[in-house]
This record gives sequence, C-alpha cells and structure tokens, in this order.
Amino acid sequence: MNAMKQKLAAMREELESIADTGDDSAAVVELDQAKVGRLSRMDALQAQAMAKASGQRRAVQLREIEAALRRIDDGSYGNCERCEEPIDPRRLDADPTARLCIDCASNSE
Repeated sequence: MNAMKQKLAAMREELESIADTGDDSAAVVELDQAKVGRLSRMDALQAQAMAKASGQRRAVQLREIEAALRRIDDGSYGNCERCEEPIDPRRLDADPTARLCIDCASNSE
C-alpha cells in the first residue's frame, strides 16, 4: 500500500505542477485588433479552449487520486466498488485510481 500511496502522491504532484504552468494558456484572450490579427486571435482562442479542457481533465484526475488516497486510508483500496472482489494488482499498477475490477469495468461500458 505504501508503494501505491507514493505513486499516487507523485501523480498528484506532477498534475499540480502542470496546472501551475498551464494557467497562462487559459487566460482571457485580448480582442484588440491593433495588437493581434484575426488569425492570431483565433489561434489564441483555440489554445485557450484546449488549456481549459486540459485543466478540467487534470481536475478530474486530481479528484480520482484524492479518492484513491482516501480508499487507502479507510482500507477499501484494491476492492471493486461494485462486486467487492479484489482488483487485479496489475490493473492497479497500470491505473492506481481504478475503482472497478476489469469485469465490472467491461460490463459498465
């Protein structure tokens, strides 16, 4: 469990550091044509939308990491939330935030 906790903490740190550097891209795009041409503004708007979407994905991942850390603390980590069977350690190694075993995850898709 300590190894998974460390892996999750490292994932959280990486996402938080990426969030710090990506905040500038999501800033409001200036619409002053004297400073920026129309195509440059369109590029900036597209970059802004992509940065916002990335930020939303990072927020979801951070919530999943926090939930996994809480499951480790309460002793439910590694058990499927649906069938309560143990999740294959290889699945947890690939995705430490996994809540469902592979069978339940396949059935929910």
